[in-house]
Amino acid sequence: MKVFGARRGRTISVVAMLLGGTLVAGCTSTGSVGGSGGSAGGSSSSSGGSSGGSSGGSSGSGSLPSGKFTTLQAFDTQQVSWGACTSEPSDDPTADLSAFQCGTVVVPLDYTKPTGKDVTLALVKWPAADQANKAGSLFTNPGGPGASGVDFVEESKTEFDGALHAHYDIIGFDPRGLGRSDPITCLDDKTQDKLYEQDPPKDATARENKAEQDSKTLASACEKNSGDLLPYVGSTYVAQDMDLMRQVLGDKKLNYLGISYGTYIGSVYAEEFPANVGHMVLDGAVDPNADQLEADVQQQVGFEKSLEKFAGDCVTNYASECPLSGTPAAAAQQLGHFIDGLQDHPLSSGDSKRPLDQTLGWTGVIIGLYGDVGSDWWKYLREALTKAMKDGDGSELLAGADQYNGRDPEGHYSTEQNGLIAVRCADFTTPTPSASEVQSAYSQLKAGASILNSDLAPSDLAQPMCANWPFQTQEKPHQIKAQGSDTILVIGTTDDPATPYQNAVNLANGFANARLLTRVGTGHAAFGSGNQCAQSAMEAYLVSGTLPPQGERCSA
Repeated sequence: MKVFGARRGRTISVVAMLLGGTLVAGCTSTGSVGGSGGSAGGSSSSSGGSSGGSSGGSSGSGSLPSGKFTTLQAFDTQQVSWGACTSEPSDDPTADLSAFQCGTVVVPLDYTKPTGKDVTLALVKWPAADQANKAGSLFTNPGGPGASGVDFVEESKTEFDGALHAHYDIIGFDPRGLGRSDPITCLDDKTQDKLYEQDPPKDATARENKAEQDSKTLASACEKNSGDLLPYVGSTYVAQDMDLMRQVLGDKKLNYLGISYGTYIGSVYAEEFPANVGHMVLDGAVDPNADQLEADVQQQVGFEKSLEKFAGDCVTNYASECPLSGTPAAAAQQLGHFIDGLQDHPLSSGDSKRPLDQTLGWTGVIIGLYGDVGSDWWKYLREALTKAMKDGDGSELLAGADQYNGRDPEGHYSTEQNGLIAVRCADFTTPTPSASEVQSAYSQLKAGASILNSDLAPSDLAQPMCANWPFQTQEKPHQIKAQGSDTILVIGTTDDPATPYQNAVNLANGFANARLLTRVGTGHAAFGSGNQCAQSAMEAYLVSGTLPPQGERCSA
């Protein structure tokens, strides 16, 4: 049970202030909340290598290796030296990795200067069950941005087993700047603890000033420790990397399953290389043409709806084990009041140095809202809230918050949060919102997500996205047509809190050649949701190119 790359901070959180409040999306898979949030700074390196490549490691300023190839075309000729995978995925340390192979591919830091510095990308392969008749590779990306694609494949074996694994080598990779692929490093673990575990001031002006200073501190640290790499991250570079990997692995076209923010990477790939698009499925869509402030508003409204549905399910179907009471609406309010109260009365968590405060409490709640009715995520949330509200024990909510933030039991952070910030700032630029835009967003949040934003002030929404980031991108939200590509299958879930359904509608309508499949339900994305109709439709298209009927809706 894992949220890959999903990062939904409250609007007044440190990371959200830096990003203008934008929540980025992730996907869920099987597993359990156990406080394991990932390894720090790429320490989970994998064995294997590629010709001319170095192993992944810290990418502080000046540490990237010099170019190993004399031309851009020479990169395509490298061979991946596949070997045993030696590091377990961060959220499943007991995983059996014997079926997987790991390796690396070297890509140019700057594609316009292929003889300059290199970046090493980490890959994992689950070889197709039917090697004699396989159709090539199925590339995957689980979103974030910031999530490990290597972990995703290793932790999602059950979801890929069957038709997909029989037909394809399943390929996961850590995008440049992330995980094992020469990761971006910013703050040390203790400083990250201070940022994530400190409730914002109640006074709006003090909150605004602190958020401004925190975002400057973070941006400065990222530039100091990863200055060589920061200008060269983002989905445009990742799309180029995927096309290079496609050629290295010998695939004529890119077959791809992108989930959550992975759909944006797929969209950019289709825009840049439409003729190379094979069977592409984009599940839990990000709208590349969305206004970022409005997208954040709609996302938070979606999470509030999921909160209300969870509370209703809890009091209606699990009354004897639910710590909430009353009507669904009253139960949701009760939950919100309890978590907000942690600012003044934090709970013991079993760690004297880390009580459960309001910020960590909400983070532990939000991760559970990526699930659906009957899911392990909602079960986790019921149990964690019961411990907190009935027993005064915040340990389970803290474990959920740590998993969400990428913190392992030893206090080390993964690269997910750093990667999220860097990629988002590379992918979109937004102007400072006008006073009317701020007021509109404020009004919508107060009307549609008041529980999640009880302390919200207009000034919390006024800072533009990535205002303090050292590298300002020229990329802007725009419609992607991908004229000339093969048909792209877009999947949206009607009550997806992280990537609202309208995103999928907009993305499919923007493409020149696409088909929309609707999953009816709650929770983030269809892959791994247990919806057999949607899973079968994905497999049918990826394996044989068979599209679902126009207007198909999957209820189960």
